[in-house]
Amino acid sequence: MKLQWVSIEAIKKVWLISWPLIIANSFWNLQVTVDRIFLGQYSTDALGAAISAVGLFWAPMALVHQTASYLTTFVAQYSGAKQDHWIGPSVWQSIYVSLAGGLLFLLLVPLSPAIFNGIAHSENIRSLEIDYFQALCFSALPTALVAACSGFFTGLGHSKVIIAINAVGLVLNVMLDYLLIFGNFGFPAWGITGAGVATVLANFGAAFFGFYLVLSRDNERLYKIRSSYHWNKELFLRFLRFGIPSGMQWALEGLAFTAFLIFIGHLPNGDAALAASGITVTIMMIAILPALGVAQGVSVLVGQMIGEKESEKAAIFTRSGILICWAYILVMAISFVTVPEIYMNLFKSTEDLKAWSLVAEMVPTLLIFVSLFIAFDALNLVLSFTLKGAGDTRFVGLVALVVPWPLMVLPVWFVRSWENGVYWAWGFASLYIIVQALIFLARFLQGRWKSMQVISS
Repeated sequence: MKLQWVSIEAIKKVWLISWPLIIANSFWNLQVTVDRIFLGQYSTDALGAAISAVGLFWAPMALVHQTASYLTTFVAQYSGAKQDHWIGPSVWQSIYVSLAGGLLFLLLVPLSPAIFNGIAHSENIRSLEIDYFQALCFSALPTALVAACSGFFTGLGHSKVIIAINAVGLVLNVMLDYLLIFGNFGFPAWGITGAGVATVLANFGAAFFGFYLVLSRDNERLYKIRSSYHWNKELFLRFLRFGIPSGMQWALEGLAFTAFLIFIGHLPNGDAALAASGITVTIMMIAILPALGVAQGVSVLVGQMIGEKESEKAAIFTRSGILICWAYILVMAISFVTVPEIYMNLFKSTEDLKAWSLVAEMVPTLLIFVSLFIAFDALNLVLSFTLKGAGDTRFVGLVALVVPWPLMVLPVWFVRSWENGVYWAWGFASLYIIVQALIFLARFLQGRWKSMQVISS
């Protein structure tokens, strides 16, 4: 490969490993979107409650999920370094993290009423939040196990397998949503609780399928997956040393965004502002999740190049990934501004047209904010995954600890009584994303990540 700022060869290689991850993430996004479309059709209050409950669930879930999925970097670096005998043991350390974290989530079930009473949204929203959150807690274990299975295949560059795993979850979730939210074909109409149960069952289905693939005879022959189930203290601690800061990035950002949504729920017309923000986030994911797939692909290639001690090639893959993301995001940003109704009408509720009219008034303006910052958010994703792919997880976690609260969360608290506070809130969110992207860019250009690795030499 010719060493330059980018290369056609690098762009092709990033694309080849990323497009299956983009499709897999699109399946996941479609699963979430269908969930919210059905809930929005069921009731606007259920949609708003689901948004805040998922936000609170994702903050600790991200720690478990992203720690387990850091297996991608271990597998990529061991593969690049031709140390395949360490891949099987690494897989099992990720599984142990998934099991422990998923089971601990069950402790949150009895605590959920106190948690949401403390948040103090309106009484109707609060009861719906509790029901949905309790159901989601049972989905933590299979979600973490899916992350471990996906991390194994992604790290090897076998990203097409992730499509199949996510497709199982998508199909099961859509079918069960249709049956359990509305009570079709004689099933009970459980509303938001049905959506939660559907998520639990769908994720267990995806986890079982993922394990069936991971534990195949070919993987045992190549990587000793079945026979490497022993706990390895040194490897486990090294996995936690790098994986926890990676997970903390997502957990801290998730916690900050959850607080952001909680404050939005306390604005004037807070229920409508919360529902509008949830719809906006869901639409935004249409643009951001493909960028996440590219970032994941870049992370794998960076890990492999670090394992091979080819850091300059890793930098070329990163820059190529950024260009791919920006080409797509420009098109999406234009559509968000020019035809927002194409997206927002998917969530329209006919049960309460007055509530929907308030939501529909807010969403187009919020999408303008999204169109202005999503290029920076793509930069955030690609650069942070590059740094983590090399092993620079502590810096990424530190940024997530320090940056979002003063730039996004606390300013929203100060404007919580303003009539147009929801627009100020999204303005602060835009500022946070832009500043964080510039911080990661400075760290990338500094180049310290090029001399890092997570594996033993």
